[in-house]
Amino acid sequence: MLPRASQHLEGFFRHLGDERRLSPLTLTHYRRDLSQCMTYCDGAGIADWKRLTPAEVRGWVSTLHRRGLSGKSIQRALSALRSFYRYLLREQIVMNNPASGVSAPRSARRLPDTLTADQAARLVSLEARDPLAARDRALLELLYSSGLRLSELVNLNIPELDLAAGQVRVTGKGRKVRDVPVGAKARAALRDWLAVRAEFARTEEAAVFVARNGKRLGARAVQARLKLWARRQGLEVPVHPHMLRHSFASHVLESSGDLRAVQEMLGHANISTTQIYTHLDFQHLAGVYDKAHPRARKKTPA
Repeated sequence: MLPRASQHLEGFFRHLGDERRLSPLTLTHYRRDLSQCMTYCDGAGIADWKRLTPAEVRGWVSTLHRRGLSGKSIQRALSALRSFYRYLLREQIVMNNPASGVSAPRSARRLPDTLTADQAARLVSLEARDPLAARDRALLELLYSSGLRLSELVNLNIPELDLAAGQVRVTGKGRKVRDVPVGAKARAALRDWLAVRAEFARTEEAAVFVARNGKRLGARAVQARLKLWARRQGLEVPVHPHMLRHSFASHVLESSGDLRAVQEMLGHANISTTQIYTHLDFQHLAGVYDKAHPRARKKTPA
């Protein structure tokens, strides 16, 4: 493509970072997806963004699909291209958005892995024999109690934690702030950790969870500690932080049936994202039915 096409891309990335203030990770995804589109355009002899047509966008989608990308990944790439063209329209560089009517191929929706209530209880009920174990118990209890994302957990600061009111204020995707309840056992574990936090935390450090060096605990460290405790607590399944979020949502929905409340606590912008947990709930009900209903069980041949 012509040099000005790359210049338009760089202007868009500055817009995303400076005006929309998107996270570095999101910017990385946008850059990767749009670079792939630019490479496709080069191969197709398209010299400028004005010349990209809906048919050629569908050709790019087909190329991604043939390479084995999932429908979700292709949808994300299309979303990046649509956003880029909205920017080009705003800057009066193009006259239309060729990606607006193009959709990604559907892929089977994979249900998230969850722990059973017993497995979750076993994981978070670790013995806090030292300050680091107290920290780990507190963060595991909070993940399961409140359904936080890993990024929300590691970015949590002391002023955002209100144990007296039993809630935590978190900043989620799109910088949206929400207040989430904190259960009694999580509050007790957090109090135990905060009582010894000063042994590690630097004076100026605001993070709730800190590492041995006194600085904010990182996401990779949380993942590693979770794997360690899952193994020590005898769980025979691979466990990751988001699994505790999925387990929280599934268990609350199973008990309450209140999809809207679960949506609010998870911070989902669209309730369709939350509805995946209704499928998990149905799987649980179907399992109970298969075990309990006399007409559901297959009789063994005589």
